[in-house]
Amino acid sequence: MGRRGGKRFQRGRGGGGGGQRPERADYSEVPKQNELYEKYYNELGIVPSEERSDFWAALKRELPNSFRFTGSKGHAIPVQQRLKDHYIPEITSIHYEGRAVDPPAPLPWYPDELGWQMTTTKAVVRRFGPFSSFQKFLVSETSVGNISRQEAVSMIPPLLMDIRPGMTVLDLCAAPGSKSAQLIEMVHGGEEARTRKIVREIKKEAGREISPDGNEIELEIKAEERSGDWSDDGRTTGLLVANDIDYKRAHLLIHQMKRLNSPNLIVTNHDATIYPSIKLPSDPVPHGATAKGKYLKFDRILADVPCSGDGTCRKNINVWRDWNPGNAIGLFPTQVRVLFRAMQMLKAGGRVVYSTCSMNPMENEAVVAAAIARCGGLDKVELIDCSDSLPGLKRSHGLSSWKVMDKQGKIWTSWQDVEDAKAANSDTGASKLVEEMFPQSYEGSSVQRLPLERCMRVYGHQQDTGSFFITVLQKKTELRARGDGEVKSNKEHSSNTESKSSIMAVVDEIETRPNGSNAIEHIHALDAIVPPDMSDGDDDNPSATARQNKENAPSYDVSREKRELDDIADAEMATKRPRFREEDDGPAPTGAEDRQVHYPPPPGAELDLTSHISRPEINPKSPKAIPNPTASQNKRRNNQAFEEPFKFLDPNHADLDTIFAFYHINPRFPRDRFMVRNASGNPVKTIYYTSELGRSILTENEGKGLKFVHCGVKMFVKQAVQREGTCEWRIQTDGLPILEAWVGEERVVRLRSRKTLKHLLVEMFPKVGGTGWQDLGEIGERVRDMDMGCCVLRVEPSEGEDGFSERMVFPLWRSLSSLNLMLPKEDRKAMLLRLYNEDIPLMDHSKDRHKVQEISPVKEEDKLMIGDDEVPANGEADSSIKGEEIEADETGMDVDAQAVEEADVALGIKDEEDVGIETGMYVVKGPADV
Repeated sequence: MGRRGGKRFQRGRGGGGGGQRPERADYSEVPKQNELYEKYYNELGIVPSEERSDFWAALKRELPNSFRFTGSKGHAIPVQQRLKDHYIPEITSIHYEGRAVDPPAPLPWYPDELGWQMTTTKAVVRRFGPFSSFQKFLVSETSVGNISRQEAVSMIPPLLMDIRPGMTVLDLCAAPGSKSAQLIEMVHGGEEARTRKIVREIKKEAGREISPDGNEIELEIKAEERSGDWSDDGRTTGLLVANDIDYKRAHLLIHQMKRLNSPNLIVTNHDATIYPSIKLPSDPVPHGATAKGKYLKFDRILADVPCSGDGTCRKNINVWRDWNPGNAIGLFPTQVRVLFRAMQMLKAGGRVVYSTCSMNPMENEAVVAAAIARCGGLDKVELIDCSDSLPGLKRSHGLSSWKVMDKQGKIWTSWQDVEDAKAANSDTGASKLVEEMFPQSYEGSSVQRLPLERCMRVYGHQQDTGSFFITVLQKKTELRARGDGEVKSNKEHSSNTESKSSIMAVVDEIETRPNGSNAIEHIHALDAIVPPDMSDGDDDNPSATARQNKENAPSYDVSREKRELDDIADAEMATKRPRFREEDDGPAPTGAEDRQVHYPPPPGAELDLTSHISRPEINPKSPKAIPNPTASQNKRRNNQAFEEPFKFLDPNHADLDTIFAFYHINPRFPRDRFMVRNASGNPVKTIYYTSELGRSILTENEGKGLKFVHCGVKMFVKQAVQREGTCEWRIQTDGLPILEAWVGEERVVRLRSRKTLKHLLVEMFPKVGGTGWQDLGEIGERVRDMDMGCCVLRVEPSEGEDGFSERMVFPLWRSLSSLNLMLPKEDRKAMLLRLYNEDIPLMDHSKDRHKVQEISPVKEEDKLMIGDDEVPANGEADSSIKGEEIEADETGMDVDAQAVEEADVALGIKDEEDVGIETGMYVVKGPADV
């Protein structure tokens, strides 16, 4: 949802005061009054007079809790069904104060009933036992990523984007990532069904065994046959680029999305107002011809921009205490720039969804109108009518007229009134207001009226939610768009010379100078035309580009409460705004490519320089040693730590040959998309996998200033093995869903019995040697005869009381003497609760064997009977093989502890802002998604 801005909403730059949480009163006890807040919205009349009392009463009630089932449809439905079949009947049986308690209920407008809301009060939740059982369910499923706590209205914008197979999507202001998670699910829509169908056909031709797919997959296959993305053997060819300006929050975003395991996700770290163009490989040209630049245009863009957040007063008590009109006034320029840049990067025919959690028309309809004007009006951009979308969602139309409140609380009806007051020097409170903040006057004008009523407003009293604003814009044709300050409403455009981007003017002048083609000579020419700014950065009105490129932190802090800004209302209005080159679908003219200058250069650029420039080695102990500039550059700048580069492996790399041979991977699975994250480009510990488009973007933009924080999924991790000839690369849980269908039968184990799976879930390292295999049910003989190493365990759907209705896949490790189902403990517990309704302790026999070793030393000949995965040199079980528990969480936090906190919030036992999410060296406090 839109991020709350304004200094008053901040908790400081130091991570929440060293982890000390302030005393918080109960929401019901907090005074909910703010004279300016109530005066402004009563004066606006945003709801009919007969609804006004309900409107304010709803805003003063605490917000109900809501959550969403995540992942693919085939994966989410079984978890949802468990809630319906078991927990809802238990809760429905509760009576309190003479009436039945309302159970959690699906949101009527969310597709497939995957979004839910619970209105039960905390007093009831804490009183009755069935809610304790329900809490365990939420804890376990949240810990494994099957449930995400998310405010109901925050779920709306992605649902209006109409994402279809193969589309490229950009989330410009993405952290903490709940909406991005929705988007990546849509990008992957139908992928599992498509790949299953392709693999089924391949195996049928080869005469191999075919696994049953389950009812949900079968239904999806039929749907995908009509309109699916089949060009890459069913794999999704689309892409999501999720961006955040703050480096730490970009990593929080990765943490939020990591369990979706998408190779089609790239996370970047840039200012959304000046987001750089992403270069693509040039199209083939005849021999001797010069290739022209080609840049990525997006099919869909979400601009969920920083906002004052005054629609969140039901959960953010600071709104009642601190709201003032200056927040919206200061944020207006940033919001317009973000939306304008989004329209530039959009394909013709593409959609931008603009959203905020504010009710203020200055942040909503005024921003939309200003951005459309800068794009060239309704001839270029269309406001889409979404009144028929999401049946069941109660909403109001956008405002066509409104009033503006200045920083002193005075309400202005029109821009003409402001100009008259300024001319008479009778008022200073309106000095920061601009014409674009007011409704456009069409009297005596030939300008086509904007249908702002097509915008969507959701208010708290309509369906017991927070308040929200959403609008959908469609780009009709390519824009010859002008930047900030070049378009004035209802005025003639300036001449071509005057409207030409300042960046382009400098480029043209450089190209006309006799400097040759050397890049360094071009830089010297640029310095001669525009001398570099050597100021200390204390300028009160830095440009957006200057803010992004400053060595120190930006003048506004966006690392708290999803996107918090300093109180820069006074400076923002006088800020020089960046101008962008004119963009169209065709290639850029020579020398006119997007040029984003970064100082200091991002890590990718630094690595590119060091890889091409040989430096003499310096003895650090020498008294004349010169400091290594590269080393100093690797320290944090703008909250950004050093990022290892992405390096792609040769498709014929020896390690890939070993992997493909050991797992008998079908040769149709692509080998050119595997990569590592180190400057040497050698697979040391982890091999990642990404999509074809992801590969093109990373390779084409290496060392060119784009700050890539994350891409791809972990596919293989190196594991110590006990016997020569065993493949030391095990399949990582993250990459298994992508790879498992292509693994040969030689490394597949099929399981059909509930009893056998329960045995593997409860008992860690069950014995295979001796007669141990006889206790492993139908898989016993298979695993007894299988060579050591990693394999794929397929749980097949089957009829009968002891069978499964859904298909599941897990990585399984076969050591010399035992097995290990490679799942973290929280995943095991979640599955035991969901499949067997049991919350039982796990059995870890390796710990018993460790104790035996301490008492009776193991003979040399017996060491081979104890797997290295069970007893490494330090005497502790190797957690890298025990469900990959050694794999560091991106935020370094305890997954179980986080899940308990998030579930407590969902149940209403805890307040959102009581939850502190530790993220390594910093703490982010606030809502899971605002």
